[in-house]
Amino acid sequence: MNHLETRGLTVAYRAGGREVPAVRGVDLAIPPGGTLGLAGESGCGKSTVALAVLRLLPATARVGGSVLLAGEDVLTMAWGRLRAVRWAGASIVFQGAMHSLNAVRRVGDQIAEPVLLHESAETPASAARRAADLLERVGLPPRTAAAYPHELSGGQRQRVMIAMALACGPRLVIADEPTTALDVMVQAQILRLLKDLVARNGIAMMMISHDLSVLADACDRLAVMYAGRIVEEGPARQVFADARHPYAAALGAAFPVVGDPASRYAPRGLAGDPPDPAGSGTGCSFRPRCAVAEDRCAYVDPALWRAGPDRSAACVRVLPSEEVL
Repeated sequence: MNHLETRGLTVAYRAGGREVPAVRGVDLAIPPGGTLGLAGESGCGKSTVALAVLRLLPATARVGGSVLLAGEDVLTMAWGRLRAVRWAGASIVFQGAMHSLNAVRRVGDQIAEPVLLHESAETPASAARRAADLLERVGLPPRTAAAYPHELSGGQRQRVMIAMALACGPRLVIADEPTTALDVMVQAQILRLLKDLVARNGIAMMMISHDLSVLADACDRLAVMYAGRIVEEGPARQVFADARHPYAAALGAAFPVVGDPASRYAPRGLAGDPPDPAGSGTGCSFRPRCAVAEDRCAYVDPALWRAGPDRSAACVRVLPSEEVL
């Protein structure tokens, strides 16, 4: 059984008196101990997917489909059951640690709080000891527990967030842009830490980023989103090295390549802007920005088709012309 599985997940927000789709029929699966990278540019819906998994979206959002966590649908859980699942069954490392931590509470108390809420046998003293142990696991000295968030660097705050996410022994951790605003050396340390923790504890992980190179290094599989949909999915290194969807290829090419000095000075960008999610149209949503669009792209709205062993892509070019009518 997959530890996390979304089936036909949809999310729409109310804006200007109408519903605007942000996520449109996303199917994802992460087995126990598996790691999935979710990539895409800003506004594609990847963070909305993460928030939908734990029902953290605002009340005005309309969510459809199903989110199965160890076979149980999160979207239909009663409030008491949902409260028990958060932190203990699945947890999240939010984007921007400084904005996620309480500025007026010591970090040790913030790590201990979910332990006290979810494990009735714990006392304040034992929860404090566990917080100190968790800080050591993420590479921080136990004395860090007495610090306030503003006394820590960005990398240290991100490690505190990871420690908090692990506090109740969840089987799934969602890391939303865990290396945003960190320098390159600290990014590498955080990514290595996440990989080690997942491998050591057998935790399933969803990591969200716009950087395909980061996800290819940290994850088993990679899913690329565009305009609220998955447009390519497969083994992470294969998708990064040989993308079958033009958008996934363009996203990978937008970053410098290690060992290629020319790519540092002239990374290939992508012209145009993402489509208006409130707009309606026929055909492939990526067509206006696609350098290899064909006539049939104007009327064919591609599904995820087989694009190789254990791979899929939502592009008419992965199928012979006669198969796309």
